[in-house]
Amino acid sequence: MILKYLFDRIVSLIGLLVLWPVLVTIAVLIAIRKPGGSVFYKQLRVGRNGKLFTIVKFSTMRDDYSGSTVSVAGESYITSLGAFLRRRKLDELPQLWNVLIGDMSFVGPRPDVPGYADKLQGESRRILQLRPGITGPASMKYRDEEELLATVENPQEYNDTVIYPDKTRINLYYLDHYSFAKDIQMIVCTVLGKRMKYGEEII
Repeated sequence: MILKYLFDRIVSLIGLLVLWPVLVTIAVLIAIRKPGGSVFYKQLRVGRNGKLFTIVKFSTMRDDYSGSTVSVAGESYITSLGAFLRRRKLDELPQLWNVLIGDMSFVGPRPDVPGYADKLQGESRRILQLRPGITGPASMKYRDEEELLATVENPQEYNDTVIYPDKTRINLYYLDHYSFAKDIQMIVCTVLGKRMKYGEEII
């Protein structure tokens, strides 16, 4: 995966250089909407080989929120600007820094919080061989996850028993059928908000 590694470093650096006006604009808007509040959201996540790292996103929640890690669309703890940023995935842009320093890749499994990574047992733990990604086949399939969880009675239970096991299955498939060309296709489809065929399903 040398080509993937080089692509991540070069493109993330170019992305930061090109998009810095967008990053600064979003940061200023958040600071205006949340006077004295945090502009960035930082959280420990599990990376490659189980190593912990700090993921960086734009803040989309009230600073006093300390509830579930499972996000549901329409929840009151998400700010109006935060909801806009989430819909367009703009809150993920600071993760270009995580890619540049090697904590993440553009494409891969989304990084779990430590408690969820502990759910990976046996064969599933092979997923930790991968650097976590900004996008990936599982996150593309569940790009409307927050809206989906808003329709079920128990979002946490549905995530743990339905969504998470399916994401694990997809991420194992990604590990075993890696293709740089598919990585590029996933990046393009993510940016354009398009679906694509992956394996035997549409993501």
